[in-house]
Amino acid sequence: MDAFKPFAVFAETVSAGSMSAAARRLGMTASAVSQTIRALEQQAGVTLLHRSTRKLTLTEAGERCYPHCLRLLQAAGAATDALALARDAPSGELRIAAPVGFAVHIAYALAPLLAESPQLRLCLLVDDALIDLIDARIDIAIRVGHPADSNAIARPLGDFEMIVCAAPGYLERHGVPAMPADLARHHWLANVHSTVDAAMTLHLLDAQGAAQRLQVGVRIASNNQLSLQQMCEQGLGLARLGHADVLPLLARGVLVQVLPQWHFGSMPVNAITQRREGEPVKVGAALDAFKRYFATLGQDGAARAGKMLR
Repeated sequence: MDAFKPFAVFAETVSAGSMSAAARRLGMTASAVSQTIRALEQQAGVTLLHRSTRKLTLTEAGERCYPHCLRLLQAAGAATDALALARDAPSGELRIAAPVGFAVHIAYALAPLLAESPQLRLCLLVDDALIDLIDARIDIAIRVGHPADSNAIARPLGDFEMIVCAAPGYLERHGVPAMPADLARHHWLANVHSTVDAAMTLHLLDAQGAAQRLQVGVRIASNNQLSLQQMCEQGLGLARLGHADVLPLLARGVLVQVLPQWHFGSMPVNAITQRREGEPVKVGAALDAFKRYFATLGQDGAARAGKMLR
């Protein structure tokens, strides 16, 4: 890279009009500027500048060389500006991976950031399968549940409270559970791999914090939480769903919360990144946006449900 420096010094000298002015711009002494240009002339075997006590004049060789050196100087300046932009303002493409059921939250979490950062672009990859962060060049992967051990960094964003839901039509046909023991006789939709001898264990806490453990059979299985939610809406059984995911459905009466006085646990939500050091500003800004979103997620459920309905 040192080979380019004399050309940059030459271009800056011509642009500034004198070696002393170029020295001030470059943070060098006028003598160092003069020596650098003289060394370039000796290396090239041509004279680039006619020097006088009052001014500098380009030789024919200097006139030919200067436009190329100027482009080199401009490219270096553009590269510096690009690095400063990446450091100081969210810009470029932000690549995020999220499970299908979580995708609806991305818009609400990142809308303010995208609105105030016109240089920032978003590429959202929605897939319940774990996407390789390196191969897919993912900046942030949203993972619901306890993260697997890896070299990546998991940053807690919050917790999704899980509730048991059913469609009103299902409850009319099968009855409304009055106590946890009633849950065992109902049809269940669950995130398991098979319905053959499948059972799901529910961990419940009552209002006083007393714990209860219950196993229920699974009639419909899926590895896609959104599919389970949609089948629950169709009255096919009970499902354990994220409270934040179904707020609009509860507000419209499409789904009903079952045993609301009992707590059915929560699922941690983490933002997974490859590194913490030297992180682009776009990643830090997106992480902050997610944290702000989760901080308000449970504070005003009715207002958020109304916003999502619109």
